[in-house]
Amino acid sequence: MSGSTLTLSDFLSRFQMLQPATRDPSGNKRQAAVLVPIVRRPQPGLLLTQRSPLLRKHPGQVAFPGGAVDSTDASLIAAALREAQEEVAIPPESVEIIGTLPPVDSVTGFQVTPVVGVIPPDLPYRACEAEVAAVFEMPLVEALRLGRYHPLDIHRRGNAHRVWLSWYQHYFVWGMTAGIIRELALQIGVEA
Repeated sequence: MSGSTLTLSDFLSRFQMLQPATRDPSGNKRQAAVLVPIVRRPQPGLLLTQRSPLLRKHPGQVAFPGGAVDSTDASLIAAALREAQEEVAIPPESVEIIGTLPPVDSVTGFQVTPVVGVIPPDLPYRACEAEVAAVFEMPLVEALRLGRYHPLDIHRRGNAHRVWLSWYQHYFVWGMTAGIIRELALQIGVEA
């Protein structure tokens, strides 16, 4: 695989063959899930959203479709699919689930499980205006380039932790979203 191309076949074989690193159990008990949608193209894309600036939590941030697990959700995967349908009208039956990444802790007290799935290239996205300001696609090979992520060490409530920062076009990608993308890049072994 060269640094400028990444086929879907390359991505899928690497994702399925290379296991993610294990993490210590989270202190967060509330469960949430996000869909990490890979767009099926000759050069695959990564679908992202920009949250509405009117939201109370994380307004205007770049994110994956997702949210808290409801009592009606059969699983974390079901929660991610439900949220993706509510936020950007991705039909659950059009998502080919290929796996999950290890859960990450959010600053709002959730343990968030990233669910990786492949979606068709011709889906008509419809953003839920109350939650989503924009839907955009980033080339997967660019998203997974480790050199695009820059660390920022912050201290919050007596705890130090690292936040990852990046830009794509006019979108500022940072925090949990950037961290998930970076973890995915580390898992599949994409070069910097």
